[in-house]
Amino acid sequence: MTLSGMTAFSIPANTPLNSAGELEAALRQIGATRYHNLHPFHRLLHGGKLNKGQVQAWALNRYYYQSTIPIKDAVVISRFRDRATRLEWRHRIEDHDGDVGSEGGIERWLKLTEGLGLDHAYVESTEGILPATRFAVEAYVHFVRDKSPLEAIASSLTELFAPNLHEERIAGMLAHYDFVNPDIMSYFSRRLTQAPRDANFALDYVKTHASTPAERESVCNALLFKTNVLWVQLDALYHAYVEGHVPPGAFVPKETATEDR
Repeated sequence: MTLSGMTAFSIPANTPLNSAGELEAALRQIGATRYHNLHPFHRLLHGGKLNKGQVQAWALNRYYYQSTIPIKDAVVISRFRDRATRLEWRHRIEDHDGDVGSEGGIERWLKLTEGLGLDHAYVESTEGILPATRFAVEAYVHFVRDKSPLEAIASSLTELFAPNLHEERIAGMLAHYDFVNPDIMSYFSRRLTQAPRDANFALDYVKTHASTPAERESVCNALLFKTNVLWVQLDALYHAYVEGHVPPGAFVPKETATEDR
């Protein structure tokens, strides 16, 4: 399927969405053309073209997104009176928050930021993140609160495309950065199994519950919204830490010049 005429916010009105199969094809086309693995910042990150300070800035800002995911998922759960759906979605919160005696994704991300030399308290305070990071992440929470439950679940479908990105990130960063080791990359290795499980449930859910072309269109546009949430965070990182326009009050790395690698 080719979604010619797709804007930043919506798929073409004439997109054929008469079946669950056509819906899935459209979703996968959105991922192939709009997922943030295509962003220039990721190309630099995975190709070893950033210095340590720029990698620190990425990890610091991304922490705000990671630490907000369980809040977003708690909002999703609150949208459903169906107990089975709440039970299925609940493990996503545990995956990120962890449990008593078990490490979660937030702790693994803090292991990454600590391994990169960032102060633990500073990271958790989120005082150094870019304004665009905060606005984008909060928009995601507002989306799952204000849109339909179907759209709330559909917005998580970027996870369909995450495993390939995680594999590329693990291999690229370990190969190119001497300040990165497998231990601090544990967040990504764990998501290699978690993301497909979550994505498969969400995909099955939207294919089952989006029963009209209009509902299928809303599912596609929810995924487009989420790709924008991810993409704009990288836009902000690129503008601030590659082009050098760090907004007042945001994190300023000690290392600011890109090294030749």
